[in-house]
Order: sequence, then structure tokens, then C-alpha cells
Amino acid sequence: MTSPQFQKIFVSFGKFITLGVVVMAILCGISDSKCEFEAIFNFGDSNSDTGGFWAAFPAQSGPFGMTYFKRPAGRASDGRLIVDFLDYRHGANYATLASTVLLPNTSLFVTGISPFSLAIQLNQMKEFKARVDEFHSSYKNGSTKLPSPDIFGKSLYTFYIGQNDFTSNLAAIGIGGVKQYLPQVVSQIAGTVEELYALGGRTFLVLNLAPIGCYPAFLVQLPHSSSDLDAYGCMISYNNAVLDYNNMLKEALAQTRRNLPNASLICVDTHSVLLELFQNPTSHGLKYGTKACCGHGDGAYNFDAKVLCGNTKVINGSTVTATACSDPQDYVSWDGIHATEAANKLTTWAILNGSYFDPAFPLHQLCDLNPIG
Repeated sequence: MTSPQFQKIFVSFGKFITLGVVVMAILCGISDSKCEFEAIFNFGDSNSDTGGFWAAFPAQSGPFGMTYFKRPAGRASDGRLIVDFLDYRHGANYATLASTVLLPNTSLFVTGISPFSLAIQLNQMKEFKARVDEFHSSYKNGSTKLPSPDIFGKSLYTFYIGQNDFTSNLAAIGIGGVKQYLPQVVSQIAGTVEELYALGGRTFLVLNLAPIGCYPAFLVQLPHSSSDLDAYGCMISYNNAVLDYNNMLKEALAQTRRNLPNASLICVDTHSVLLELFQNPTSHGLKYGTKACCGHGDGAYNFDAKVLCGNTKVINGSTVTATACSDPQDYVSWDGIHATEAANKLTTWAILNGSYFDPAFPLHQLCDLNPIG
């Protein structure tokens, strides 16, 4: 059954600033809409990376970016991400593709895990704040595009990270093995919130983990039996494990909230929104839930781990290319691992309606919520 909470409401904070991994800057301007938050600082992985990874390792090719940007734009999608639909002018995005919450114990070139873990992203934020404070204390009359030091207490801090911690070892060690270190993951997120609070941050939105048991890539790659599939074709055991993690995260944030009495610390239930899209795509103007738009092999999932979206390889003597569908607006999944622009837009609408905030948070009172295209 379709959730009655889906309403087409979303926010305009001005244009989001794409940030290189090691280049930290905030551009000043005047937002087109009233909003109590003067900037947004984002921490995350490929679900919210708007160019950081590819600034460090420039190699992204088409068909990524085909829908909105008409070219590769550093995003793991055909178009815009949730963070793009927040649409703000002031901010810095520290998210990078393949990032984890925990420090990686291997190399990017061995396992594909990014070196820019949450701790590194936090250090980048600390360095940026230190430079802002230093400039304003040393060059009080100098001209600068750097913000005032008080901006850090007037900003929104968003987190969309944890998926790679959960999935990168799933095939090797199983759900039981991954669960052994998930408490460290939620503890690291909570600790990062506390450190940002010490820097002046007061408002935090933490997005929880998506239902990876519905993702085409994991349906192909993770071991499961047909009895483990629900009526919508999603893996029950893996989605239950995600729910356990999300409950653990929610509890950790609740405890952190008690320790930070002047903070607004909100857990955002992205999981429920995406699960609804995977289970009932046609109820929201989509057609395909657990099938990827960009991939190879067609079939139920259109995903082949040997040749990922946009790549060309020789398999069994034949040259094959993982190409994109012509109608990504009809899909939830872009490449088997990430969401399409269409799904990201629907997710943003649902989240900013406010029904998926815990505890309740009056975003509509703090910022004008305007429809965008």
C-alpha cells in the first residue's frame, strides 16, 4: 500500500556548491528564499558526493549525468542527488564516493574504498573553520569571500554515510560478521556530531541507511535463497539487518541528543521513503523498482558486476558495454547501487514534508519551502 506521507514539497536554500576533496571554500551570495540556515555542510559518500571524488581522481565518463547536466558531473546518478534538491548557495560538501564512516584498513586501489572517511571529512571541516577564524582575527579589514566566523552556529549539518561500511564486507563475512562492527559505525557518527557541536554546530540531520536488500547490485551479488525474497523481490534478511542498524543509529542519536541540550539532532528516515519507492514504483510515477537503468545483461536486474555502468569490457571473447536506458525517469535504481534523479527528487519531497523526521523538526517554519523543477 502506498504511504499517505508522500507529498510534493521540497526546499530552496539557493544553489549548492560543488567542492573538491581538498579545496574548501564557501561562496557568498543572497538566497532567493528565506531560510534561517546560512550554510549547509554535508558529510557523506556517493549518495551525496557532488564532485569531490572525481576532483581527486578525475575519470568519470558518461552516461553519468545524462538527465540533468547532459554530461558527467561528479555524481553517481543520471542527474541530481538529494543534496542538490536542497538547492542552497552557501555551503561545503565534504562527501566523496566510496567513503566509509570507519577509517579504511585497505587501499582505494585494492578494494575501491575511498581514503576520505568521515574522520578525514571532519578534519577538512576543522581546517576550514580554523582558516576562517584565522583570517578574521588577523585581517579584520581585509576583503574576502570567506564567511563570518559565526556562520558555523547558523548552519545545517547533514550526514548521508554508512552504506559502504555495511555493504563492502557483506559478501565475504555475512550479516553476522558485519554486525560485529556496526556499533563502532554509529558511535563514530555520534562522536562526529559532538565534535561539530564543539565547533559551534547546533542543527544536524542524519539520514539513515537505505534498504540495500532491494538494490539490483546486491540482489545479484549477495547470497540468498528464493525464500528470502519478499513479495516485492527484496531480500528480507538483508533489509532486516538494515533495520537493526537504523534502530541502533536512532538510539545512539537519542543518547547524543541528551548530551547536547542546545542541539537539534534529527534522524531522517530515508529508509522508509526508498523502501516505498522500491515496493510501489508505479504509485509514484515510476515503472521499475529492482531493475537498474544503466547496466548490462538486461533480465530482472540488468546488473553485471563484471561490467559496471558506462564501462566496456571483453567477456567471453565479445566486447560488451553497460549502457543506460532511454527512460531513467521511470527507474528507482540508476546503476544498481545508486538512485536515479527521479528517485532522489521523490525522496527529497517526502523527507522535507517533515513526516520522516525524528524527533519532529519545524523546517517549514525555518525555511521557505518552494517547488523546484
